[in-house]
Amino acid sequence: MTDTNRIRLTGVRETTLGTTPTTPRMRALRVMNDGLNFAAQFENSTERRDDRMTADPVKVGEEAGGPINVEFHFPRSDSLLRGLWESLFFANAVNTPERDNDGTADSVITAVTASTGTVTVTTGAAFVIGHLVRHTGFGVAANNGLFRVTTGGATSYIAVSQGLLDETAPAANARAKVVGFQGASADITATATGLASTALNFTTLGLVVGQWIKIGGTGAAFQFNTALLNTWVRITAITATALTLDNRPAGWTTDAGTGKTIRVFFGDRLVNGLTTIGHSFEKGFMGQTTPTYIVQRGMVVDTAEFNFVRKQKITGTFNLIGMNGAQSQTSLDASPDAAPSVAAFPIMAGSAHLGRVNEGGAQLTAPNWVSSLRLSIGNALRRTEAVDAMAAVDIGEGAFSASVVAETYFGDNALLAKAIAGTPTSINWRAQAGSQGVVWDLPRATIMPTPAIGGAVNTDAMLPCTFMASRDDLTGAHFAMDMLEYVE
Repeated sequence: MTDTNRIRLTGVRETTLGTTPTTPRMRALRVMNDGLNFAAQFENSTERRDDRMTADPVKVGEEAGGPINVEFHFPRSDSLLRGLWESLFFANAVNTPERDNDGTADSVITAVTASTGTVTVTTGAAFVIGHLVRHTGFGVAANNGLFRVTTGGATSYIAVSQGLLDETAPAANARAKVVGFQGASADITATATGLASTALNFTTLGLVVGQWIKIGGTGAAFQFNTALLNTWVRITAITATALTLDNRPAGWTTDAGTGKTIRVFFGDRLVNGLTTIGHSFEKGFMGQTTPTYIVQRGMVVDTAEFNFVRKQKITGTFNLIGMNGAQSQTSLDASPDAAPSVAAFPIMAGSAHLGRVNEGGAQLTAPNWVSSLRLSIGNALRRTEAVDAMAAVDIGEGAFSASVVAETYFGDNALLAKAIAGTPTSINWRAQAGSQGVVWDLPRATIMPTPAIGGAVNTDAMLPCTFMASRDDLTGAHFAMDMLEYVE
C-alpha cells in the first residue's frame, strides 16, 4: 500500500523537448494535488465471433499530461514553479543580475575583500553603478544585507564603505541578487511625470518599458517625505535622467528628495513569447517498500487558471500536455533539490496580500471595489502524432490568449460604459507577502462581452467584467508578470 501524502513530484527543464537531460538535477514542487498521468491507449477489437466473446484490446499509443494544482508563492528564479510560469508564457524570464554558490562554497561568489569593498564573482550579467544588491547566505553576518554598487563589473563589483568584512571562501548558500537601485544623496527626485536623476543613469540599470517598480525603502533616509510617492508604478519611457511613469496614485506630486538616498526596487520580468519550454516530471510513490516512479517527458503548460478571491488563498492550476513517459523503480534523481520552504516563500492570499487593482491606470476603488479576480491563460497546444511512433513526436503551438474576470461591485456605470463602447483599457494587480512581490499586468484589454448584472435578494449587485487581452504596442506583449524578490 501507499498513501497520497507520500507522493513526491519533481521536475527538470529539458534542453531537447521530450528528452530528459542526462543525470538530471531534479527539483521538488510544492503542490496541493495533481492529475498527471502517463497511460497506454487502447482500442477494443470489433471482430465478429460466433462464441460471443471478444479478442484482446489493441494497444494503439501512449499519452502523458494532466493538471498540477498549487497554492501560489513567490516563484524564485531557480524554482520549478518559475519553470511552469515560463512554460506557460513560452518565454524565459529576464532576470536581474545574480550570482549563487548554489550549495558549493567558494564556487561562484569567491571572495569578499573588506579593504576595498570588493565582491569577486565568476563572470555573468554585469553589476552596474547604482544597483542595489541583496546578499543572503554569507558566512560572515555583516556581508548579508543590501549594498549599493559603487563600481560595477561582470567579474566583481565594489560597494565601498558599506561595512563588508573579509570572507575568503563565501559560504555554500551565499547569493547576490540585484533587487533595485539606489541614488546618491538628493540625486533621485520625483517629477510631475515620474522620477529624475542627475548622476545616476537610468538607461544602464537593465530597466525596460512596461516594467513595474516599487519606490521607497524602509527608513526615512531611503524614501520620499511625501508618503504617497513611495508606491508601485509602471515605467512608460526611459532616458538617462528620467523615468516616465503611469499607474501613479491620485495626488502624485513633486519632491526634491533633499538629503535622501532614494531606493527603488525592481525584479525579474516575464512576458509572453515564442519559446517552447518543456519539462520532464517524475512522480514518486515514496510510501511503497520499493518506490515506483512515473516519468512524463515533453511536458508543456497548455493552460492555467489562477483565482484571487477576498480572504482566500491564491490558488491555481497548470494544465500540461506531454509527449511520452515511462515507469520504473529507479528514480531519475534519488536526492532532488527540496522545494522552496514555506517559511522563506509564504503562501499568498487575497485581502491579506493583494494590493491595488488598477483599471485604465487608476485604482479600482469605491464604489466599484473588486471582489475577486480569475486569471485564465492559454496556448492552444496540440500533440503532433505519427503513424510510426507510439507517443507524440512534438507539441504544436496555437495562439496565446489571456483574460481576467473581475467580479466588481456595481457602484456606478464607469465599467459598464466601457464594456458597451468596447473601449480598450488595461488591468493589473499585485500580491506582496513580506518582502516578495508579484505584479500581473494586462497592458491592453477590452471588456467583453457586455457583462450581465444580477444578484439575489438582500445581496450586493455585482458587475462581472471579462478583460480580454490583446497586443499592447508600448510593451509588445499580451501579458506581463513582474517578480520582485525583495521589496521594502
